[in-house]
Amino acid sequence: MEKEISWWGGSLHYTLLGQGTPVMLVHGFGETREVWNEQIDTLKERHQLLVPDLPGSGKSSLKNQGEISMEFLAEALRQIIDEEGIKKLVLIGHSMGGYASLAFAEKYPERLTALGLFHSSALADDEDKKAVRKKGIAFIRKNGARLFLESTIPNLFSNSENPLTEKLKNLAANFRDNDLIGYYEGMIERPDRTSVISSLHIPFLLIMGKNDKAVPLELALKQSHLAPLSVIHILRMSGHMGMWEEKEKSNEILAKFLDQFCG
Repeated sequence: MEKEISWWGGSLHYTLLGQGTPVMLVHGFGETREVWNEQIDTLKERHQLLVPDLPGSGKSSLKNQGEISMEFLAEALRQIIDEEGIKKLVLIGHSMGGYASLAFAEKYPERLTALGLFHSSALADDEDKKAVRKKGIAFIRKNGARLFLESTIPNLFSNSENPLTEKLKNLAANFRDNDLIGYYEGMIERPDRTSVISSLHIPFLLIMGKNDKAVPLELALKQSHLAPLSVIHILRMSGHMGMWEEKEKSNEILAKFLDQFCG
């Protein structure tokens, strides 16, 4: 079922389906909720899934322009959760969706039964990463969102010639320049949230890609020991898009984690 609610002068769209433990799947930068389509059929039989388009992505609109902070995105997630009357849930975020999920976990830890980062990081951007994002902003302003995404998407896969790159380009075809710039500005400004992971009293899932250029394996591994109860997986044939590149393995990991720790 597709649902829509008004929020912050715009609208939030999300998919709600399945029964059981509530689980929210949060997409990343330059993506929409459709990035999780390969996981939905596996998980919906045992879990209630909420799969949103973040503000400025997919069908979810933004009235106001400017920096889109991770805290702002976290509040959008909370609005959907409250709309559905859900007290506690599992939150799993891919890439930027993980940054937003960490912001949510920092502010609303009592609302979570488990937290998962899928190709994501609690670390703040270092100066080199900030410089890369600033170059991306300049490119978007000069050439537009579509050309930017078409040029960067191949680097998200372990093999840039992977035919799945075209699928992701199609998914990302309609982003507005200002929304992508706002996301980048928000990611540049986000703080280090490793303390959020180390203070968790709930199960923590960390999925990494061996060939991930966006969140390199050595960077992701620094977070693997932080949570008291951590479940760690490395997708050895994946870059930054393991839910597509190793669909079956990703589904197995998610299903096992949810069944084992979240009923």
